[in-house]
Amino acid sequence: MTPGTGPAPLLIACALGVERLALLLGSRSATGPVTVLRTGMGPRAAERAVSRALTRPALRDAAVLATGFCAGLAPGMRPGDLVVATETRDGADTVPCAGTGPLTASLTRLLPGRTVHTGPLLGTDHVVRGPERAALLATGAIAADMESAVTLRTAAVAELPEPGPADPGGRTRPVAAVRVVVDAPTHELVRIGTLRGGISAFHVLRAVIPAFCEWHRKVMLPWR
Repeated sequence: MTPGTGPAPLLIACALGVERLALLLGSRSATGPVTVLRTGMGPRAAERAVSRALTRPALRDAAVLATGFCAGLAPGMRPGDLVVATETRDGADTVPCAGTGPLTASLTRLLPGRTVHTGPLLGTDHVVRGPERAALLATGAIAADMESAVTLRTAAVAELPEPGPADPGGRTRPVAAVRVVVDAPTHELVRIGTLRGGISAFHVLRAVIPAFCEWHRKVMLPWR
């Protein structure tokens, strides 16, 4: 989309088919141009898919939001809790997230029965299990997944279109990450009750699209 001719789109990236299904079911309530991208599992797949998507003319100036399921690291987290990243960390790279406060507020209003956690989200190259959670929590991260950090890093460095006459210079692409806890320190994936926790996380992910759209409108206002 050419800058200045209409609202820039929102690209929502997730890894798994079940995550995409939940988001597509929820996208019926979307209030703007939204594309749901299934990247595939793992950081390499996410990097390839997001890089390709942002070369499409219709998505070149898109805001990018990474979402899906995650491993909670902090004590007290439960399946179905939400994690709004203040930043994503991936090795030596840290990407700050835009509009964390408004996004947290929107999710809290939309899902009043759910706990919303905010803090750093850590990228890993494998599923986090057992005692590893404590070691990752000690880094300051509150949750971990395999795709969010590389998704945001890829989006942050992707080239934006040249600004049009009505656009300010020096634009940066808004990025954010919201994850739904599917397993936590006292609710490991391998334990009985995992299915129930997964169903809970699915329903939460299905419900978040209106908050994502509200975030998108707010962070894109300076571009319009």
